[in-house]
Amino acid sequence: MVKNSLIFISQENKEKNPGSVEFQIVSFTNKIRKLIPHFELHRKDYLSQRGLQKILEKRQRLLSYLEKKNALRYKKLISQLDIRESKTR
Repeated sequence: MVKNSLIFISQENKEKNPGSVEFQIVSFTNKIRKLIPHFELHRKDYLSQRGLQKILEKRQRLLSYLEKKNALRYKKLISQLDIRESKTR
């Protein structure tokens, strides 16, 4: 089910490349959303928390790269995934 949503979003962007920045960000976001219920049950799972932290850092680096490279694609992806408030500068 998760893979289908990944493929749907990548086709919407007209990119079928799983190595694209957008696809990777969507993939990391889905992994993060799947781990949240796990932490509600297992609060002291520190190894998984470390893995989550690594995923969050990778996604943050990719988001900052995408923002520098193409701000339009960045804003579109942020609004599709609903992962943060838009910055006001």
